[in-house]
Amino acid sequence: MDTTEQQISQWFATHMEHTAQAATTVAPQIEPAADAFVSTLLQDGKLITCANGNANILAQYFCTALLNRLEQDRPALPAINLGADATTYSAICRDNRFNDTFSRQVRAIGKPGDLLFVVVDDGHKANLIQAIQAAHDREMQVVVLSAREKSDITSLLHPEDHEIALNNLDPADATPLLLMIINTLCRLVDAKLFGG
Repeated sequence: MDTTEQQISQWFATHMEHTAQAATTVAPQIEPAADAFVSTLLQDGKLITCANGNANILAQYFCTALLNRLEQDRPALPAINLGADATTYSAICRDNRFNDTFSRQVRAIGKPGDLLFVVVDDGHKANLIQAIQAAHDREMQVVVLSAREKSDITSLLHPEDHEIALNNLDPADATPLLLMIINTLCRLVDAKLFGG
């Protein structure tokens, strides 16, 4: 086996180690978060997501799985990704208000009974922090999916909020696990709402 193949094998081995660790550490955190999504949807609330950078892909994937489907045909579920509207996002940034990119939108479209789902892989978090504060101002529950434990965001959460936190992984290692957790959340939502 040459050096490149060894490196590739090592990356796969590391991924499997991270997956096994996540299976034990975050598994208890997943169902309560899914229950929060289900409760919001049953009370005619909507799920609003936000994330920065590559994590925004995961936020959009989550919304697509709810609005369309994950594995089974079922009614569409209300989910909005605040990072999907590039025009609004860039307009807010253009006015030198990057930290307001999500909070401004949460204040405009969020209402009591809605839920804010924040995906954090790493990097700049000030706009996510302000989005969480805006959600609390609007009497919205918050669920955070994070690559890191005990971040600045953790201290903002209220007792009724939920956090699913990996064990301080860098974004490249965290992304496949965050996607797996999102798929698990979506499967649980489907099962709890529609059976199967």
